[in-house]
Amino acid sequence: MSGKADPRPAGEGSTSRTRLDRGRGALGPALELVHTGRAPTRAVLTAELGVTRATAGAVAAELEALGLIRVDARPGAAAGTQGRPSHRLSVAEDGPVALAAQVHSDGYRAALVGLGGRIVATAPGSEVVDADPAKVLGSVVAVGAGLLRETGRRCVGAGLAVPSAVAEPEGLALNPLHLAWPAGAPVREIFAEQVRAAGLDGPAFAANDVNLAALAEHRHGAGRGSRDLLCVATGHRGVGGALVLDGRLHSGSSGLALEVGHLAVNPDGRPCHCGGRGCLDVEADPLALLTAAGRAPGPEMSLLKQADDLIHGQYGEPGVRGATESLIDRLGLGLAGLVNILNPDRIILGGLHRTLLEADPDRLRAVVADRSLWGRSGGVPILACTLDHNSLVGAAELAWQPVLDDPLGALA
Repeated sequence: MSGKADPRPAGEGSTSRTRLDRGRGALGPALELVHTGRAPTRAVLTAELGVTRATAGAVAAELEALGLIRVDARPGAAAGTQGRPSHRLSVAEDGPVALAAQVHSDGYRAALVGLGGRIVATAPGSEVVDADPAKVLGSVVAVGAGLLRETGRRCVGAGLAVPSAVAEPEGLALNPLHLAWPAGAPVREIFAEQVRAAGLDGPAFAANDVNLAALAEHRHGAGRGSRDLLCVATGHRGVGGALVLDGRLHSGSSGLALEVGHLAVNPDGRPCHCGGRGCLDVEADPLALLTAAGRAPGPEMSLLKQADDLIHGQYGEPGVRGATESLIDRLGLGLAGLVNILNPDRIILGGLHRTLLEADPDRLRAVVADRSLWGRSGGVPILACTLDHNSLVGAAELAWQPVLDDPLGALA
């Protein structure tokens, strides 16, 4: 635990050290409970950990000494309540941060993310993504390092979100098709080298952007409280999916699970870059909407923003409404197949799919219910993702995980 001297009498200090030793293994679980908002008070922390109140108090005090959480010993009691209110627990607003980076076909962004999934600072980078991943990742790390200098925050590590399947354990971007990067680029190794070159502390990680969005939403957003969470999203190009099982991100034997973009939903549809035809990837992404609505994509803004603006601003036009309904039906068909296979307890949608849900939620839910066994048996909640920059927050979760696993070891 911390190396601070204990000013209390010898007997009392000995008792406290015993409690701390007993609670050492509870530091990580306790921090995760506060991090995810599931332990807003010391009383809840005590119950969730299954320890004594004294041990929970010692654990909370140690996490506070590490600069990770804050303990409010004098919270105000709610009106009409009786008894002494429990100490309130919250993440330290001035505590350490993780460097999060995201690269997509229309640019890159860096952010500093604290515990609780709170974005402390963010900065966009270039809108042109070079074909050399080392050049791009060096630039985005430089932007993040600048944010760290400006804020003076301690960095616990770095995480990267990329629009590609990332094979484990090597960390290879297998299909960065929309980035013009070479297939199999060792993005994790390159990212780690750039982080070290910038003189930043902590380990570096990389993963698929939709996987990271699902992880962030499960811990801090629309997926909180679910056990088996399915996330499907379309960003600037293509469609991705992710699955959280029993509270843990399921990435398969080599990191490649849930490539939902290559589910066929229109046998007579557009050719897909995978070699198939009518896949979700080309039938339910922003380009598909613009094409179905008879709109030529413009170079002035991202395809996602063009598609969102079209639905929000011109949904009353028959051509736009028809294109939107067509995409909703294809998305619903794909979701129904996933529900039959995975039986999730919640579905969350991001990117353009969130906009499709908002445009006609009844139509989408009806298609899923009509085409899925479990949908007809009771319905699966379908919700919109709620976090801004959820892939960035998820990238930070990768860097925070060693701290959540072992706060003392990670911050020593």
